Amino acid sequence: MASIKPSLAKGTRDFSPVEMEKRNHIYNTLKTIFKKYGYSEIQTPSFENLSTLTGKYGDEGDKLIFKILNSGDYLSKAPEKLLEDKNSTALISSISEKALRYDLTVPFARYVVMHQNDIALPFKRFQIQPVWRADRPQRGRYREFYQCDVDVVGSESLLNEAEFVLIYHEALTKLGLKDFNIKLNNRKILSGIAEVVGKPELIVDMTVAIDKLDKIGLEGVNKELLERGFTEADLGVLKPIIELSGSNQEKLNSLKSVLSNSAIGLKGIEEIETVFDYLEKLGQTAVLAKELEVDITLARGLNYYTGCIFEVKTNEVQMGSIGGGGRYDDLTGMFGLKDLTGVGVSFGADRIFDVLEELNLFPPSNADRTKVLIINFDKALESSTLPILYKLREAGIAAELYPSSVKLKKQMSYADSKQIPFVLLVGEEEVETGQLSLKNMDSGDQQKVSIENLLNILA
Repeated sequence: MASIKPSLAKGTRDFSPVEMEKRNHIYNTLKTIFKKYGYSEIQTPSFENLSTLTGKYGDEGDKLIFKILNSGDYLSKAPEKLLEDKNSTALISSISEKALRYDLTVPFARYVVMHQNDIALPFKRFQIQPVWRADRPQRGRYREFYQCDVDVVGSESLLNEAEFVLIYHEALTKLGLKDFNIKLNNRKILSGIAEVVGKPELIVDMTVAIDKLDKIGLEGVNKELLERGFTEADLGVLKPIIELSGSNQEKLNSLKSVLSNSAIGLKGIEEIETVFDYLEKLGQTAVLAKELEVDITLARGLNYYTGCIFEVKTNEVQMGSIGGGGRYDDLTGMFGLKDLTGVGVSFGADRIFDVLEELNLFPPSNADRTKVLIINFDKALESSTLPILYKLREAGIAAELYPSSVKLKKQMSYADSKQIPFVLLVGEEEVETGQLSLKNMDSGDQQKVSIENLLNILA
């Protein structure tokens, strides 16, 4: 039988020990900050019922959900007519009952509804797990990637939104980024704009098109809006709104004039101003002035957002958004639990990884690595080296004994390849004298130490 050349599925990646060390640096930094703001960790299954996910992300999002074929002969119960018509969209419900999760927010909403009698409101959770999207792979965009979500449900307070601004700011600063923007808008403002244009029923079409401004430009947005039912006159009204400039307050003042006859639009402006007020009271005027930007073109294509929406971009590397989120007032209502508001944001861990890698911002090493390798001279000396190995690990020091008595050069090469900083040589002389030989792999220096001194040096 011919051998099969191993390959990865497009849009997926392997992670080496070095890469995992870097990824865990991101996760651990975020976890520490999430916990500081009162959030607790949960996990949900990698796949959900297809019905749980469908209809939550808009038509375009639904197309990107990875469906899982039913077990066994999945075509046996499929209607003959659909098979003959080769209508894959209509056929899906007959051959697939489950799907890989598209994000962490909808599974979280499902979790809240199912566990509503076990959780205290407001419920603050964070979740760091992989998600899957049947998207076209490209730089910074993968079919399997990790999201780091932090959400709170059961609280209408806009203090939550203000704290998410601070969480973004603190996390990205601690990860080493110096030039980034936290973009803020409100879906109510977008609804108000749709009202002013006279097309409130096309709010979803408008937001989907406007959300692509960075990718396709104003001309491309206008073309898509015309295809979605807007007129040239509508575009004339939208253009100065889309191109709003000036300070955050100047933008909001202009919007107050434009949306003076839209109650929902004015409500959205008021909510953003409340977030600003909280940040000022929290002493974060510097964040307001530098990183936080009101962006009216920010739409976040997901249909479930109803209030403030966020997106984060770095200016140091050419990359798409590295985070985003918003308020979703009626998401749990889709699962039968009405009137439970929620708000949350997500960090794109994979994109953040690529940014930190390009900017060389990862710390040089991590204390979790093996600290010392004990050289294996021969089988007879194992009875003397194994107790030393035990004492090192009991002291919390990551240590290894090379598993076989191969040539010293090979064992030293192993220590080099794993970037192990110390090597311990325990030969017959060391066993007799009780003075062990410790070599520093960086400097090449070697010294004699007792077991007590060894523990002090490596602790």
